[in-house]
Amino acid sequence: MERQLKLGLGAFALAVGALALASPFGDSRQSGGITQAEANAKISARLARVEPASRSRINYGSLDARLQQMVDKPNMVGMAVGIVENGRITFLNGYGETIEGSGERVTPDTVFRWASVSKGVAATMVAKLEEQGKLSFEQPVASVAPSLHLPGRNELTATVGDVLSHRLGLYRNAFDNKLEEGQDVTFLRGTLATLNSICPPGTCWSYQNVAYDSASEMVGRVSGLRYQEAVERELFAPLGMTSASLTIDGLVHSKSWARPHSVGRRPLAVKDIYYKVPAAGGVNSNIKDMALWMLAQMGEMPQVLSPQLLDTIHQPRVKTPGERGRMRKFLERLGEAQYGYGWRCYEYAGHHIIGHRGGVDGYRSLILFDPQLKSGVVALWNSNTSQPGGLEFEVMDMLYGLEFRDWMELNKGGKAVPEPAEFALHKGGKQSA
Repeated sequence: MERQLKLGLGAFALAVGALALASPFGDSRQSGGITQAEANAKISARLARVEPASRSRINYGSLDARLQQMVDKPNMVGMAVGIVENGRITFLNGYGETIEGSGERVTPDTVFRWASVSKGVAATMVAKLEEQGKLSFEQPVASVAPSLHLPGRNELTATVGDVLSHRLGLYRNAFDNKLEEGQDVTFLRGTLATLNSICPPGTCWSYQNVAYDSASEMVGRVSGLRYQEAVERELFAPLGMTSASLTIDGLVHSKSWARPHSVGRRPLAVKDIYYKVPAAGGVNSNIKDMALWMLAQMGEMPQVLSPQLLDTIHQPRVKTPGERGRMRKFLERLGEAQYGYGWRCYEYAGHHIIGHRGGVDGYRSLILFDPQLKSGVVALWNSNTSQPGGLEFEVMDMLYGLEFRDWMELNKGGKAVPEPAEFALHKGGKQSA
């Protein structure tokens, strides 16, 4: 436990250092009568105090041992995990290697890809623009993303909110295969009109990447900035996410970055496919910055993300009927599953929790948290396996004081659960964001 306490204290040092650099805009940006710099200083002061009560529910020694056991599995290469408990970053650690056989260790500073966890970033960015009065979730998507054409001219009735909640009436992962073949994403958004609708917009849920990335067009048109620039200016910089980026260069030029691998630990080439749909799958960062992102989503940085904004994007809006079937291993405790704006919402053991997962070729990711407890987990790994799935629920079980379940299936055999839409497989074994 002493080693784990040191890990937790190190996490706070990292967080404070990041927040000290949080705003490149000086003291000119006001929020609630105080400057951005003053607000960040208050957050830093809070984060710097690691009280024992902030680490009261999770057995960090046991968790660390299980994570080491996980990364030693033959389908794993490297992994980074972060824990927030009671509104404090209490654990940051890296496991395994950045590239198989290299000896280069994964640390809390190692950069990975977020894949579809990026969707929550896009929804948050659109919500910032909505809060500024620059667009509305209820306006037709055609008015802010004219490249998106839907069957039956449904772009005239589908709303901005329908895009962010996957309620466009398209079949699942429409045209991801064509995107992965190298076809232009703007062209693909325009030719979605040639498909048949599976339901009227706003009435059913079906996961998307090509259509979802119309969010990047919305942001560009109403902000006057490239999507990447807007996100970095409005979200990453104010939150102190100094390693976060939205391009392939941002990944491969990082001082420490995790290379992608097959499920058999074979190194893979980094593909730029899903950087072409940045709102759907383009974010990179280290685990420290992902933990900061989770803190902000819990409401711990209200000068950047207001409570009203968070309520809007986290509100359940559409049921996801296939999710409980995919997550049947957890049905003992998992209740209803829904989707908000860029976020999944669950009932788990009587608690409301929020999260997402992601996967592109060679990388996987997850985030899951309880906004009331201000506690949760983030994880990033660099291989084509969903096996660490279950880690998030082992952490939640500790938080809720529930009886242990080997959700990661480290100590027994068993079939892995089917991968979610975020990891959907196409012919040829390619992964969608």
